[in-house]
Amino acid sequence: MHEASTTQRGPVMRNVALLAICQALGMSCLALSITITALVGNGLAPDPSLATFPLALQFIATAASTIPASLLMGRFGRRVGFTIGGLLGVAGGVVACQAVILGSFSMFCVGAALLGAFAAHVALYRFAAAEVAGPELRSRAISLVMVGGVASAILGPELAKWSQDLFAPILFAGGYAAIAVLAFIGLALVQLIDLPPAPGRRTGGGGRPLREILAQPSLIVAVLCAMVAYGSMNLIMVSTPLAMVACLHPFETAAFVIQWHVVGMYAPSFVTGHIIERIGVLRVISIGALLILACVAVNLTGVEVLQFWGGLVLLGVGWNFMYVGATTLLTETYRPEEQSRVQAFNEFMVFGTTAFTALASGAVFNALGWQILNVSVILPILAAATAALWLVRQRASA
Repeated sequence: MHEASTTQRGPVMRNVALLAICQALGMSCLALSITITALVGNGLAPDPSLATFPLALQFIATAASTIPASLLMGRFGRRVGFTIGGLLGVAGGVVACQAVILGSFSMFCVGAALLGAFAAHVALYRFAAAEVAGPELRSRAISLVMVGGVASAILGPELAKWSQDLFAPILFAGGYAAIAVLAFIGLALVQLIDLPPAPGRRTGGGGRPLREILAQPSLIVAVLCAMVAYGSMNLIMVSTPLAMVACLHPFETAAFVIQWHVVGMYAPSFVTGHIIERIGVLRVISIGALLILACVAVNLTGVEVLQFWGGLVLLGVGWNFMYVGATTLLTETYRPEEQSRVQAFNEFMVFGTTAFTALASGAVFNALGWQILNVSVILPILAAATAALWLVRQRASA
């Protein structure tokens, strides 16, 4: 048995490594897009108030695409789904690039929406890793694929700098051309991965009714913790550059803080899977919640660069523990034939929360200030941590 599992581990880890590279390429596309989209929108929008509309539209398109992307993969398999996602990324990059060259705001919005749909497919790489790895290596595989985000913290902003003059004198069109190239490379790599067939073809069944699946305490806690982790992180992160500039810190310093935040989000993935295996998924989620509360505490102590930096790094690590933990917990709640429906529900709830907090963050900051913005995440984080600890006790008593 041990020899067989060791023999199988090589191909499994090869597939996980390729998924991690695809994740890195996809996240780099999104990091690059987030870096330049507001600036491009400001230059193309007919009204300055619409400058961030393309970026908000990108988040909304991600939330709207999560259910179709998951159901598509459930019916036709991961390869078909990721291939369509890659084509959306290429199309989004090409359309946005052409829009910048032509100076068309409406075309640019179409490109942003296509990139949002692409992002919904990129988010599903972690579930594919869980499926190719099997139960024994599931948490480690999810964690390793999330490591791909570390590359995006470096590659995305650096590509934005390198490509901004590629079509000079038109700024930033080159960034979207770079997105199209990265998405195409990911599309090619997906064809090399040994992905499982569609669940329905493997099992021939439809699974339990959705109401019964969603009534499971473990699933409720997993979805709640993922929503709270992403929502809290997004609410604070989106307004951090606004807060830093308002405190007279230069934009370059704000970009540096955000870059370290992204590193904090993904670098722990090297060990998160091992920690989950060692102390349990619910304890890891609870630690993540405590780290986000620590972020709030640091942010409330002052507005110097060190406090912004320390708070945002804690926020990134806390998000990682909660999000990887919640994803691992979710994979324990469904059978293969049920996965597409459960994942569709989870992704819609998570990215719906992300879209809402992206739109709400600036409004809360401008109306109530940096301190109230941070305080507003305390109750949701405490609720998620309480739910995780309650589930620990439920499992112990059972």
